[in-house]
Amino acid sequence: MMHRPIDEPLRSVRPHPVEAAGSWHDQPGPLGSLGPPDPAQVDPAVLGALLHRHGWHRRGGAAGRYARWTPPGPGAGATSLLVPESRAFPDCEDLLGEALIALSRSASPSARDVLVGLTVPSDEIRWCRDVPAGPAGTATWTAEEQLRSAARQMLLAGALAARGRAGYYGARHRGPAAASLENVLVGPAPGGRRLTAFVPVLTGRLLAVRLHQALYAVREAVDYQRATGGMDAFDGAVEAGVSHELTEAVVALVRGTEGARIAVEWAPAAGVPEGCAVDAEPVEFSPGDLQVLREAGARYLRDEPAMPVRITGAVVRMRRSGPRGEGTVRVRVLAGADVAHVRMTLDEESYRIAGHAHLVGLPIRVHGRLESRGGFRRLTGACGVVPVQVDDAEKDRLMKSLQEHLDFFGEACSGD
Repeated sequence: MMHRPIDEPLRSVRPHPVEAAGSWHDQPGPLGSLGPPDPAQVDPAVLGALLHRHGWHRRGGAAGRYARWTPPGPGAGATSLLVPESRAFPDCEDLLGEALIALSRSASPSARDVLVGLTVPSDEIRWCRDVPAGPAGTATWTAEEQLRSAARQMLLAGALAARGRAGYYGARHRGPAAASLENVLVGPAPGGRRLTAFVPVLTGRLLAVRLHQALYAVREAVDYQRATGGMDAFDGAVEAGVSHELTEAVVALVRGTEGARIAVEWAPAAGVPEGCAVDAEPVEFSPGDLQVLREAGARYLRDEPAMPVRITGAVVRMRRSGPRGEGTVRVRVLAGADVAHVRMTLDEESYRIAGHAHLVGLPIRVHGRLESRGGFRRLTGACGVVPVQVDDAEKDRLMKSLQEHLDFFGEACSGD
C-alpha cells in the first residue's frame, strides 16, 4: 500500500455537479443552479398558477389570504408551501421567500419546473409518447433519443414557420431558425415518455404560437383526408405553418409508439396570445396517421416550386475536370436568398469571371433558379455573372477568406 506524504498538497478535485436547467443544446442555461428567485419579483398569482399546472394540490388555507400547496406523488404530505393569494398583506414577501426556498430544496421534479417558469417566463411545450416501459420504469437509450430528436425537429419546424410560410424549407432559414432555439430550456425525459421544453416568452413566443396553430392544422388535415380521401386540406394548412419539416417531425415522434400527444401551455406571467385557446387540449396522433403524414410530407417536398433569384455571394470553392470548359462553383450567399450556400455550374466564361472576382476579393452577382431538389442548395440556369463592388472592410474580409481557402482555387484561372 502506498501513502501520500503529509507535506504533499492535496490534488484538486472536481466539485460535485449541481443540477442546472440545460438549454436545448445541453449547455448551462441562464438559471445557474436554480436558486430561488427574488421574492420581490414574484407575482403570487403566477406562482399559484404554476403550482396548479405542475400538479401541486391545494389543501386549503385562509380563504382570500393564503393557500397551502403540497407536491404531487407519494410522500406529498412531507412538504407544503404556504403561498399568499396577493400582495395585500404585510407578510406576503416573507411567505413568498419561504415558499421559494422550499421549492429550491424540494426533491419533487415539478418544483424545478415551477422555478424555471418563475425565473424565465416561458411557454411550455410538452411531448408525451406511449411506449413500453422497461424494468423499473426505465426506457431504452433509443426511446429517449427518439423523443428528444423528434421534439427538436418539431421546434425547428415551428421556428421555420415563424420566419415564413412554405410547404418545404430545405436549407432556407435553417441557420436563423436553429439559432432561435439556443435559449430554449429543456426538462428531463423520465422513462423516455415525456419531455418539456420551456420557450422564453421574450424571444420565442411567436415560435410557440406558430407551432400550436400548425399542430392543430395538421390534425384537422389528417382527419379530413381519412374522412374524404382528399389531400386538399394540407394545401391550406401551409398558411397555418404546416410543412414537410413538421410532418416529418410528427412521424418521428409517433413512429414506434402506440400514440403521442403534444400540448402547449402559455406562460401565466404573459397571458394567452391573441387567437389561441386558454385551455387547449393536447393534439394527439396515432400510428394510424403515419401513412397520411408521410404522403403529405412527400407531397410538400414534390410540389414546392423552384424560385427565380438574383444572388450576391462570395465564391468559396471552384472545381472543374480540366483546364477549360464549364466548372462548379460554391458561393456563400450574402444577399438574394434565405440559404447560407449554393452550388452552381457555370460555363467557361462565367467560371473565369467568378475566379478573377474572388482573386481580387470581390463577390459576384448571378441570376438563376433556386431548385427545391436538394434542399434549395443548387442554382440552375446560372447566367449574368458579374463582380460586385464592396466597401474596403468587406473586401478585406473576403481576401482573408481567400487566404484560408487557397487550395480550392488552384485551377480558378487555369484557362488563361
